[in-house]
Amino acid sequence: MKITINARKVTVSRDLSDHIEKKLAKFDKFFPGEAEATVKLSRVRDIERVEVTIAAGPFLFRSEDESSTFMNALDCCMYSIERQIRKNKTRLSKRLRDNIRIPEYESDDVAEEGDFRIRTKTFTLKPMTAEEAILQMNLLGHEFFMFADSASGEVCTVYKRHDGDYGMIIPEKG
Repeated sequence: MKITINARKVTVSRDLSDHIEKKLAKFDKFFPGEAEATVKLSRVRDIERVEVTIAAGPFLFRSEDESSTFMNALDCCMYSIERQIRKNKTRLSKRLRDNIRIPEYESDDVAEEGDFRIRTKTFTLKPMTAEEAILQMNLLGHEFFMFADSASGEVCTVYKRHDGDYGMIIPEKG
């Protein structure tokens, strides 16, 4: 697994870097191909925050936590990601292949327009089925997910409805 550590207003010690690599190495058994992990560390006052994102094939696994130490927050993130993987193990095993592609994701931007703060996130749309998009949405813990429909090539959105079912928005040509 390729690991990238980003730190904001924090100096990453060799011990912490080794600890992060050791913890993330245990996820190698879940991914048959190459996976990329990004760990973001930041400190605000006395709170230390860790955000872990693992990109494996078409799927993203993400967790973030705050604690008094980076190691405690990292342990909570590892537990959360492992729980996501185990919860969806059978569905993921059908989807993950040896020829996985690592998606390109860029950072977030926050812009102020009028009375609203708008957070902008850019990412590469990947062709997938609605079922795969729902699985990815659930893995990320989001309420909606945009994707390129593999059958039609259209940009579609799946979302979780208030009654627990799922919906899909398909753009109308015209």
